[in-house]
This record gives sequence, structure tokens and C-alpha cells, in this order.
Amino acid sequence: MNKYIVTYDLNTPGKSYSSLISKIKSYQHSKICESVWIIRSNIDSSEIRNSLVKEIDSNDSLFVAKLSGEAAWRNCIDSSDNIKKILN
Repeated sequence: MNKYIVTYDLNTPGKSYSSLISKIKSYQHSKICESVWIIRSNIDSSEIRNSLVKEIDSNDSLFVAKLSGEAAWRNCIDSSDNIKKILN
């Protein structure tokens, strides 16, 4: 299964983006920072983007990229154990 980084900037103050968060959580996931997640999926980055873009506004930003190689982190929101689980 491939690993992807997903990050976004949501530009509509006061709007609820709970549907976007729910969609991200439908994948195996780890929340790294406020707007940064690592997910696992068998589909490619374009398909992930297409599934998530339905949940945001046209002026919002979204970035999805396949991860490869090693990673290092400090003071992330999620536990190191879960981050390792998603990355391995």
C-alpha cells in the first residue's frame, strides 16, 4: 500500500470542513500537523485528490503527494507509534 502526504489551506473563515476531515479519516491515516496528514491507499494521488476536492471550496488549496524513502519528525499531533504504523 502506498503512503501519501495530504495538506490543505482552507480559505473560508467560519466554514465547517468536517466532511473533508471525515473523508481523510476514511483512509488509514495519521494527523501530523493541523492541516497535514499521512494516509495509506492503493489508489494514486490524482484519485485521492479527486475524492477530497469534492469536500472543499474552489478557493481552497489541496496538495497530495506520494511518499518514498525515510522520514523524521518532532512534536507532531499524532503519536510516534501511529506515524510509524502508517509509514511502515
